[in-house]
Amino acid sequence: MNRPDPPSAPGAERLQKLMARAGLCSRRQAEEWIVQGRVRVNGQIVTTLGTRVDPERDDVHVDGRPLTRPAARWIMLNKPPRILTTRRDPEGRTTLYDILPEELRHLRYVGRLDRDTEGLLILTNEGEAAHRLLHPSSEVEREYLAAVRGTPDRDALRRLVEGVELDDGPARAEQVRLVSSNRTRGARVSLVLREGRKREVRRLLAAVGHPVRHLRRVRFGPLELGDLPRGAWRDLTRAEVKALLSSTEDP
Repeated sequence: MNRPDPPSAPGAERLQKLMARAGLCSRRQAEEWIVQGRVRVNGQIVTTLGTRVDPERDDVHVDGRPLTRPAARWIMLNKPPRILTTRRDPEGRTTLYDILPEELRHLRYVGRLDRDTEGLLILTNEGEAAHRLLHPSSEVEREYLAAVRGTPDRDALRRLVEGVELDDGPARAEQVRLVSSNRTRGARVSLVLREGRKREVRRLLAAVGHPVRHLRRVRFGPLELGDLPRGAWRDLTRAEVKALLSSTEDP
């Protein structure tokens, strides 16, 4: 007699999808094998379709053989504006996973960009590595290029570096640079931060009197967006992945 199926894990992926992604079978065939009781998760037979598992932590066996973990995948995406960085939206708005091809929809995003911000976004199937990159202790640099209203003077730029008080505590930029200025269109400012609080760049600039009109992330750690077209993606090279992961290590 089969034991009860294990509970679903938040943020994990469907078991049949994981099996198909591992190249073991098609998703439909995976569903048949699950119903037939041929799959175990952490030693427990699973027969419920839709059961979610975490490939980073859960042990999956099919017909007594361990499911081979998929090869590591890292990509860089130039996220367009008006796209949500989330897996699904209850309001039906376009999300990151609506614009990605099917083969990439299992990847996890490393940090978020708000709906109106565009630019460099990293996705991977290496959950533990992604967690390290986002941990506050890693202090991975994020560089943004902001088009703002008006032109920040020296005092405003100084305040951004020294720190301003936001509603969730003090915040500051690691580096700030005035890129260009135009009386009619305002200015462009480069900011480097070492944390990823919600809408932090926008709130920092609004706090010094220069609301953001347009915002783009152009660098994450050692990775630069370069000339990757809006909405396009590419695989990271081995050297890029090595450099990215090295940025979380102590010097």
